[in-house]
Amino acid sequence: MNERFGGLPNPREAQDIWDDIWHQEAHHSTALEGNTLVLREVEALLDQGRAVGAKPLREYNEVQGYADAARWVYGQALEPDAWHDGRLITLTEVRHIHHVAMTPVWNVAPHPEATDKEGPGSFREHDIAPFSEGMTPPAWTLVPARIEHWVSEACAFGQRIESGAELEQPLPEVLAGMHNRFEQIHPFLDGNGRTGRLVMNLVLVRLGYPPIIILKRQRDAYLTALRRADTGDCGALGELIARAMEDNLNRFIVPNVAGPARMVPLAALVDEELSLAALRQAAQRGRLNAVQGPDGVWRSSRKSVAAYKAAKHQRRPRSTA
Repeated sequence: MNERFGGLPNPREAQDIWDDIWHQEAHHSTALEGNTLVLREVEALLDQGRAVGAKPLREYNEVQGYADAARWVYGQALEPDAWHDGRLITLTEVRHIHHVAMTPVWNVAPHPEATDKEGPGSFREHDIAPFSEGMTPPAWTLVPARIEHWVSEACAFGQRIESGAELEQPLPEVLAGMHNRFEQIHPFLDGNGRTGRLVMNLVLVRLGYPPIIILKRQRDAYLTALRRADTGDCGALGELIARAMEDNLNRFIVPNVAGPARMVPLAALVDEELSLAALRQAAQRGRLNAVQGPDGVWRSSRKSVAAYKAAKHQRRPRSTA
C-alpha cells in the first residue's frame, strides 16, 4: 500500500468501495449546485455511459465532468502525475481539476459572460458581485496572487503534518478554514464550489484519508457553515467535515476490524460471488438482513451475508441430469 494512504486500501485493492464513494460524491456534490440527476441516473451514466432519464444535456455533462475530476483526484494519491513535485498540492493541479470538472458542461453551456481567456482551468477576469450573505470576493486582478498564497499555505500545512508537528486546531477545523478561504477567493468564473470540494478531497487523500462527501440534504447547513466561516468561525464547517471524514473512514477501517455481526456499508461486503448491485437488490427485496440509513447507504453484516448466501444456495433447483 501507498504510505501516504495511511494504510487505507488503494483503488485497486478496494475498487467496489471506491466506486461507491465515486458515485455518491459525483451525485451529491453536483446536487449541491442544483443538478437534478438522482443516484440511479448517476450510476447508469458513470458505469454504462447511458443517459437515463430526460434531463438537460448540461446536467449529464456536469456529473460526468465532476466524476472524471474525482477519479483523477483519487489516482493522485497512488500514482501522481509527472508535474507533481511532492508538495501537498500545486497550482497546476488546482487549475487541472477545474479544467477536467468544467470542460464537459462548458462545451454545451459556457458561462454567458465568459471571455475567451476565462474557460475551464483559467482564472476569472471579472469581478464578482457581493454575495447576498455579505462576502465579496477579491478583485479579479488579485486572484493570481491570492491563490498562489493559498497554495503556499496549504503546502506549509502539509509540511507540518509530514513532520509530525502538533496542530493548533483539530484537523477538520484546519481543513474547514482552507476550504473557506478557497471559496472566498473564488478564483474561477464558475464551478468554484465543485472545484473547492475536489481540491479539499485531493488534500485529504494525500494525507491518508478517503475523500469526503457533503450530502445534498446538508446543503443548507453547509452554506450556513461557510457563512459563519466568513466571519472567522470555522467550527460548524469543521464539524460537517469531521462527520463526513468519519462516515467514509467507516467504509475502509470498520470492515477490517469489525466482528461478523457488525453493520457496515454493503460496499464493504462485496466479494467474488456477490456484487454491490446484487447485495443492494437483496436488501431492497428483504432477502438480506440490512438497514438503510438516513444517508441512503444500505448496511449489513458479514453474518447476514453468509446467511443470505446459504439460503440462496438452498433455493437453487437441483439438477435433473
